[in-house]
Amino acid sequence: MKKAIVTGGAGLIGSGVCKALAARGWEVASFDLKAGTTDTRQILCDIGDEASVARAYEELGWSELDLLVNNGGVANPVNGPLADLSLEAWRKTVDSHLTGAFLMTRGAIPLLAEGGSIVNMASTRAFMSEPETEAYAASKGAIVALTHALAISLGPKTRVNAIAPGWISDDDDLRPVDHEQHPVGRVGRVEDIAQAVLYLADAGFVTGQVLTVDGGMTRKMIYAE
Repeated sequence: MKKAIVTGGAGLIGSGVCKALAARGWEVASFDLKAGTTDTRQILCDIGDEASVARAYEELGWSELDLLVNNGGVANPVNGPLADLSLEAWRKTVDSHLTGAFLMTRGAIPLLAEGGSIVNMASTRAFMSEPETEAYAASKGAIVALTHALAISLGPKTRVNAIAPGWISDDDDLRPVDHEQHPVGRVGRVEDIAQAVLYLADAGFVTGQVLTVDGGMTRKMIYAE
């Protein structure tokens, strides 16, 4: 049975990824600050903390790993006015995304099997921004750079890719205009990202890449009417 770790496995995208992998017969462990889906092994972990990550890997006790999905991190992209952004708040966001990916990857290297894969969760916010999202955007931009650096350092044994999700939601009250912003005609669903993870886990000739999964939103020119 193939084994996967998904960080942030209790969140919206993470839980969807865990469910999709489990449905394909994977043994899945979620590293998160809270419990997630019942069909996934739950390891409580602050992925931005070195000691916490070390304890989590020890508790997991696996000797081999096929897939690491670095998905965890502060979900809210808005940090407020930059002039008021504290260093503590900045570090909380950066550590949860970037430092977490580094610590989790470093811990996974001795376990990853030949042909194993790492999938980092970037964001379309690595390429475009709303106001007052500096910490989140910087973290996701760094994830993109970390991805191609790791692909070179860890290849050919391990492939490393990233996914850049766009607007992903499970809300029932989305407006028609929300869907109409996307060339595919709808806002993204968790399953869209889970399918991308499954693809990259098996895509043996793909490494160092960023797969944008956003319904074409970042390719659409927007002009005020």
